[in-house]
Amino acid sequence: MKALHIITGLGVGGAEQQLRLLLGHLPVDCDVVTLTDPGTVADGLADDGVRVIHLGMSGNRDLTALPRLVRVIRAGDYDLVHTHLYRACVYGRLAARLAGVKAVVATEHSLGDSQMEGRRLSAGVRALYLASERLGRSTVAVSPTVAARLRRWGVPGPRIEIVPNGIDVARFRFDPQLRDLTRRRLGLPEGAYVVGGVGRLTAGKRFDVLIRALAELPDDHWLLLVGGGTGESMLRRAAQRAGVADRVLFTGERPTGDCPGADLPSLLAAMDVLASPSAEEAFGLAVVEALAAGLPVLYVSCPAVEDLPPDAAGGAVRVRGDTASFVGELTRLRARGPSARSAPDAAHHYSITRSAAQLMDVYAAAVSCT
Repeated sequence: MKALHIITGLGVGGAEQQLRLLLGHLPVDCDVVTLTDPGTVADGLADDGVRVIHLGMSGNRDLTALPRLVRVIRAGDYDLVHTHLYRACVYGRLAARLAGVKAVVATEHSLGDSQMEGRRLSAGVRALYLASERLGRSTVAVSPTVAARLRRWGVPGPRIEIVPNGIDVARFRFDPQLRDLTRRRLGLPEGAYVVGGVGRLTAGKRFDVLIRALAELPDDHWLLLVGGGTGESMLRRAAQRAGVADRVLFTGERPTGDCPGADLPSLLAAMDVLASPSAEEAFGLAVVEALAAGLPVLYVSCPAVEDLPPDAAGGAVRVRGDTASFVGELTRLRARGPSARSAPDAAHHYSITRSAAQLMDVYAAAVSCT
């Protein structure tokens, strides 16, 4: 089987890194088209031996990208097209059909109750999504929560498949030596209690809540924000206003790669707790990765945890999401002291090998219907 994956961009983000990880576990010959922003993940895919094509799309209404994408699909003689993220799903499904490929699968990574990929879920967004969805064979939801949202939107239940995001659990296994190395590299003082946040630095992730919480915590508490985005300057200003700028570290984008001391597993090892203040998540990949690293987690929304039995994610605590709730739970965790850094059942449940096998079943069904 030969497949083409079409994604909106390949900067460091959950969907983008999930695609790279998935391609390393799929027994399929895959190429990737990125509509915009080749980014860091494109470099990683190229290092993995994956062919990456940059379509050079200039914006959401760059209709000249459609015939270019059709030509790429026709030239590649693909058996299946798999689209990721809103813009790529809209253009990719239509281009695949125009190119004569009927086996079209889409993964819905980021559908929330009120927004998708940071854009408000207007009637126009919904109508365009549903119109293009009908051009595919099936839509993959990354959690039962997202599947329910798709059904409420009007996607027929039989067209929805659930394939959760996956992680390489072994990569996140806690290493005390790596923790010490990374904390020294970051310049953290000995004895610092490090609260971590991982994700795009955008308003929807609500990392400003953690900055306000830090201002109410003792001076030995630090905040480590891992990710890039347009909201970084706003968060820096918020830290200045709160008087905690000297205790907030911004790492920028960090891949899940092979750079000990600088990659995401290393940075998770340096933390004492992960805090996820986002009020609306489709899966909660950062939470699952933190659990795999053996970290206690405070979260507001995480379908990956909420869709499992209560005892599967020991160490994960749901909080209201306001500043006071984070201050209270962080104070409680600090007083309790450190615990063994081992991955709970939830982390093992979301194995990338299991997710890849489930996706292959979806592929087989899509191709068999052509």
